[in-house]
Amino acid sequence: MSQQRVYYLLTAVSGFLFTFAFTLLLVFHVQVAHLSPVQLVLVGTVMEITCFLGEVPTGVLADARSRTLSVQLGLILIGLSLLLQGALPVFGWILAAQVVWGIGYTFTSGAVEAWIADEVGEDRLTHVFLRGQRLELGAMIIGSVAAGAVGVLDLRLPMVLAGAGYVVLAVVLVGLMREPGFTPAAAGERLTFALMRATFSAGVRQARQRPLIRSFLLVSLLVGLSGEAFDRLWTAHLLPSLPPVPSPAVWFAAFAIAGQLIGLGANYAVERAGLTESDRPSRLLAVLTVVQVAGMAGFALAGTLWIAVGALWARDAARALSGPLQSAWLNRGIDPSSRATVLSVNSQFDAIGQVVGGPPLGALAGRTSIPVALLVSAGLLAPAAWILARLRSR
Repeated sequence: MSQQRVYYLLTAVSGFLFTFAFTLLLVFHVQVAHLSPVQLVLVGTVMEITCFLGEVPTGVLADARSRTLSVQLGLILIGLSLLLQGALPVFGWILAAQVVWGIGYTFTSGAVEAWIADEVGEDRLTHVFLRGQRLELGAMIIGSVAAGAVGVLDLRLPMVLAGAGYVVLAVVLVGLMREPGFTPAAAGERLTFALMRATFSAGVRQARQRPLIRSFLLVSLLVGLSGEAFDRLWTAHLLPSLPPVPSPAVWFAAFAIAGQLIGLGANYAVERAGLTESDRPSRLLAVLTVVQVAGMAGFALAGTLWIAVGALWARDAARALSGPLQSAWLNRGIDPSSRATVLSVNSQFDAIGQVVGGPPLGALAGRTSIPVALLVSAGLLAPAAWILARLRSR
């Protein structure tokens, strides 16, 4: 099997498992674990602190030793975290599960993109990333249906089953993933502190010397500042507006499915229209960021359920479409020898933003209201559109 097809398999199966586990995760946190708004945000903050601390070491490992090994280890840890959380729905254990999940995520963050960029070449990245996202969204629709069906029985079941699925996926990938396009460090140099320091220094040097990378780091910081509170609080904001029948599991699964269908249609339409053919899609990314800001603000201010849900769908579709475009553009501007490290530094800036922005906005939600915190989150993201638009003139 070609590595491009392995990448598609990885994105599709992991997309299914992620959605199967996380479609009802926040409902589980509210209705089973009975977490308060502040606790909901703290759960995310602990995860992001873990990501911040782990991003660079795991990125260096991927660049120095093996990107496929890094991905496989990460999937196993993500699976274990879901099993732990589903088995012990208590605040303390949920925090511990976030640490395990964060470490697992950092092993995959940057490593997947760096691996496939080496194997298919930079010229084909935009097409590969967009097609991979379409497969992922299709699998996520199935995952949302499965989550709704299983979650009606027990909100813990999707997490437990998805956790086991991640472990199985990692084992399957041991036999399928190859990296002929990757050149690891010499055997005598692997995993030494000197090598880690040299690889990290090379990644930081790229970030300092290349305006494109610096701009993306700042955008990631703003995305993190705005995203943590919104991602943790939107479910709690929507729950009181839902009709009592059918169950919340069915409602949130239906919302997820509709949102994923919208994202899938937007992905297909944008590529068919040729809007992704530019190597510097700054105008499109800026417009998508404006849509995200408008969707977040509309969700916070909406007076009816369906206007709020429509605003949420618009925000999620724009965010999903931005991901592969930014990833392809950024990968083309990175030296392959430290690609995973630079991508990890980029993710680290997102984590910094989430750690810094999450707790204050969670406290703001507790002192005032959740809509106020969501509206502030939208305002924090707005400057990212200006930064992306400016990149076009450079």
